[in-house]
Amino acid sequence: MKKLFLILSVALFALGTVNAFAQEAAAAAEETVVAETQIAGESMHHVMMQKFLEGGWEWMLPVLLCLVIGLAIAIERILYLTLSTINTKKLIASVEEALKNGGIEAAKEVCRNTRGPIASIYWQGLDRYEQGLDSVEKAVVSYGSVQTGQMESGLSWIGLFIALSPMLGFMGTVVGMIAAFDAIQAAGDISPTLVAGGIKVALLTTLMGLIAAVILQLFYNYIVSKIDSLVNDMEDASITLMDILTAYNKK
Repeated sequence: MKKLFLILSVALFALGTVNAFAQEAAAAAEETVVAETQIAGESMHHVMMQKFLEGGWEWMLPVLLCLVIGLAIAIERILYLTLSTINTKKLIASVEEALKNGGIEAAKEVCRNTRGPIASIYWQGLDRYEQGLDSVEKAVVSYGSVQTGQMESGLSWIGLFIALSPMLGFMGTVVGMIAAFDAIQAAGDISPTLVAGGIKVALLTTLMGLIAAVILQLFYNYIVSKIDSLVNDMEDASITLMDILTAYNKK
């Protein structure tokens, strides 16, 4: 529930920004049309608004929504993974010290008061210590898979938006090209201005789709690398836990 609320909050904030952007773009469109030779001297913000309108909102808006929703999920994942990252060596030292001084219950209390997947795995393993080391190992492996699945939650949606954004852009380009050829057919003559204008508008949707895909791909790769790092820490910490419990069992 917290995850859904965070995603919706980020998405609504981004959509509010998009709405303001669209309103400002519409206001700019109502003003006097500026010649193409003057665009180079305008601000980047105004140029982006103008290009967004030229591409046609019916195709540019879906691509923009893919970017906004994908970024909302990516930001939520980054926040989740950042909060899941802890000082593993400090946790291991604290658990080992608690085992020496207070036994299993004291070690479980340390894990209970520590955030992150590694602490959760440690708690699951310590909770099954009375059932034997084999049960501890099975619990650690099983719950490690559960924690990995939780960290990877939402990645499939980001991957969908990465694939969908350029596809929508290409679709807009094809539709725009068809409209350009329809205009040529209706005019009965091939006008360079007519052809160039239609192709330009059509290609803007492809550009928007590629930009959205590139941005989301960067976030996706960062999240995957973050997950890989956490999974490696989890595996190393799990091996260390088994070594600690094995030594503790021999006492």
